[in-house]
Amino acid sequence: MLVLKFGGTSVGSADAFSQVAHIVAQARTRDPQVVVVTSAMSGVTNTLIAAAQAAAGGQEEGYREARVALLVKHQVVAGQLVADGVERAALGRLFDERLRSFERLCRSIAVLGELTNRGLDVVSGLGERLAAPLLAAVLRSQGVHAEAIDATEVLVTDNSFGAASPLLAETRMHCQERLRPLLEGGVVPVLTGFIGATAQGIPTTLGRGGSDYSAAIFGAVLDADEVQIWTDVNGVLTADPRIVPEARTLPELSYSEAAELSYFGAKVLHPKTILPAIERGIRLRVLNTFNPEHPGTCIVKELTETGRKLGAVKAITAIKNLTLVNVAGKGMMGVPGIAARTFAAVARAGANVLMISQSSSEQSITFVVPQSDAPTVLDDLRHDLARELAQHWVDAVTGRDDIVIVAVVGAEMAGTPGIAARVFGALGEAHVNVIAIAQGSSEVNISLVVLVGDADTAVRRIHAAFALDKLGENL
Repeated sequence: MLVLKFGGTSVGSADAFSQVAHIVAQARTRDPQVVVVTSAMSGVTNTLIAAAQAAAGGQEEGYREARVALLVKHQVVAGQLVADGVERAALGRLFDERLRSFERLCRSIAVLGELTNRGLDVVSGLGERLAAPLLAAVLRSQGVHAEAIDATEVLVTDNSFGAASPLLAETRMHCQERLRPLLEGGVVPVLTGFIGATAQGIPTTLGRGGSDYSAAIFGAVLDADEVQIWTDVNGVLTADPRIVPEARTLPELSYSEAAELSYFGAKVLHPKTILPAIERGIRLRVLNTFNPEHPGTCIVKELTETGRKLGAVKAITAIKNLTLVNVAGKGMMGVPGIAARTFAAVARAGANVLMISQSSSEQSITFVVPQSDAPTVLDDLRHDLARELAQHWVDAVTGRDDIVIVAVVGAEMAGTPGIAARVFGALGEAHVNVIAIAQGSSEVNISLVVLVGDADTAVRRIHAAFALDKLGENL
């Protein structure tokens, strides 16, 4: 069984929908059981959210204009690709009904003057609920027996609105009951990505980028052989091509390498996508909708000989919009509990810590959080460490915004001497100052904090130091 997930650009226009239909038809020649997961059409989710937020601020014109614009956007594709007049009319009625429901919800938001996370989930998941019926109709028009399925029927989550987690046992039961008969009957289920529902049927979302996660979840609970993530690039690259134009496509990555890259800013995969695949040992493949002949990137549990030959360092990535937080003081040395209280405050603020570095002398603790979380984190730390600050055990709690984490990733770095020397040698030659360093014991990743103005230079110099522009030439 294959699970094919198509991102927003892959369903961004009539031509893109037609290309997706061709890809699905080709996939069925290789495996008769194919599941499709779709994102919203490109730009739709942003339009929906912006309109709902404007409604919460008392602006009603925005959601009315959004309803009309989105209706036209979807009807244009249907008009070009769905030949059957009866089906096209039924699609038009469905689009109109769902968008009028959106308009009514926005009207309620405007009256209340508040957009809750629960309400935002209903609004932001509408794009997928418009795209899935449209894609299913396009597939049927191309001779593929397909049926749209709303993921709220099958993907059961907790009630963490805005970033829900799947309940896999319940989801497996619902998917087996609802989807297995369709697959055995030769039908292609076209599922909405990104969304699910609580056990009580209340709509939820898996967070932005969650359609990748949805596909991996469906692959896991249906025991798929492979999950394919179709996007607009030729797989996972050695670096961001906007920074390094000569970046190359990686033919193979391990789960751990892909997880590190997605966590540290690579945009091709949602960070959570790897998790269900790891648990079930499912192969992932990242492919280009607009260049389907390209082999893309295969993500596997254990690297094959091909993956091992690529070299110790596979890719360089960077994550921006961060704050470096430093808790420092000579009086911290030997004082128990400061680290525990520091990270308890961070947890209470709900902030994600991307990197930690602590001096062996225990005179400072340095860590990195998203810049949006930094004000709350700093306030909570200063409150919790007020006694230590007053007694000068802690001299200062500071934050620095102008920083970037550059991550050097490769599973084969473990046990390979000289990697760090080449990284820091390249940065030294470029006069790039390294503010902080972290390396896990697994040695899959070396993380460096540099100034934002040095970040692109750092990525380019490290990429060149390991000749990643020639990666794969020895295969």
